[in-house]
Amino acid sequence: MYRTLFVSVWLNFRFSVTSSHQNRNYGMANPGYAPAAEGAPAMFAPPAAADFLGPSAPPASMFDNMPGYEGTLAGGGGGFLPPPMPAFPPPQPQPGPEQPHWNIPSISEETAREAFALYASSKCCYSAAPAKDGVITSMDAFNTYRYRLETFTESRSTEWSHEPYHGQPVDAFAQPPPGPWDVPVKVPSFFVEDKQIMKVPYTSSMKACHVCVGMGRKPCKDCAGAGNKVCWVCNGSGYRHGEDRCHHCSGRGRENCNHCHGQGSMQCPTCHGKQQLLVYISLTVKWTNNSDNYVVEQSSGLQLDNLSKVSGKELFRDSQYLVYPVIGFPDPVVVNAAERLVSEHQGKYSRTSRILQQRQTIELIPVTKVTYSWKGKSHIYFVYGNEFKVNADNYPATCCCAVM
Repeated sequence: MYRTLFVSVWLNFRFSVTSSHQNRNYGMANPGYAPAAEGAPAMFAPPAAADFLGPSAPPASMFDNMPGYEGTLAGGGGGFLPPPMPAFPPPQPQPGPEQPHWNIPSISEETAREAFALYASSKCCYSAAPAKDGVITSMDAFNTYRYRLETFTESRSTEWSHEPYHGQPVDAFAQPPPGPWDVPVKVPSFFVEDKQIMKVPYTSSMKACHVCVGMGRKPCKDCAGAGNKVCWVCNGSGYRHGEDRCHHCSGRGRENCNHCHGQGSMQCPTCHGKQQLLVYISLTVKWTNNSDNYVVEQSSGLQLDNLSKVSGKELFRDSQYLVYPVIGFPDPVVVNAAERLVSEHQGKYSRTSRILQQRQTIELIPVTKVTYSWKGKSHIYFVYGNEFKVNADNYPATCCCAVM
């Protein structure tokens, strides 16, 4: 139906214009007529561009009814598909290994001074005097723990897709397609995110392109399929000054469309001129590493946001299909955080995805609060992380500078 309407409107317009322009009274009944200068062949304005537009979305009849994929949509997908129940009971989580007792080694005064000096030199407006001449009066170490839980999941979603047909295999209804979770894929290494998009076997069929209704070309939008447009020099009159014929359009009042080179049509961008589309169900498989951190807040005075930029000493690591909450760790705050996050992850991600592996770690992040004296006043700074990062919000010797 779409193709018949498209061909009828377009061809009737283009051929009727040629025979009708000989009638000098055409313009009285047709306001789109552009009067031409004497002796110049007339050109005519096209009908409304809406007459040429095919359907903007694929019709529902374009997609076959595939068993197991009844809810699959075009473009919007069918949403994330929950995994089926496992054929065998999953292994139960086991308690992790015993946690050894770790103490934070206190950094030396020399290390604290070197880190402070490096920090001051990295700031263009900081004087080196406090770092060079300040006298350290005390150094206090603080235990700070970071608990991290990672849940590596696989999720699958489907949608109807299409591509230009150029001889690909057509296998729809050759046999029932496999279910979304039965399509084999190559799983990446655990905790490494990845994405794969593939055709679902036995869902591919060949259909006429819905955008160009199987013609391979679409009317040019710039000229609405006429191949010409109103001359921009004479504004369609065919004349410039008085009786001077417009030299740009040779008095026709219209000029060839540069967008389609006067052809009136362009190659269909959907089927690339092939007229046919391969229509199939596309399966998207995503592997996601869902990670949550919990940092135990201490009374050192250092903002917790700073600790996200540094690493610590790993005290504990446990990786299983499903992990068991940490047991027996000396800080009960870490134990409570682990129990809460493990419960949240296993309940949240098992609804829309398949959990492949979980991993939990505990890091000890060293934080040293350094108090020093400079010019008779007491000041502090923090040295933290394995990288010996420094935080000194109230550095006592700064100046206002501007980059020219």
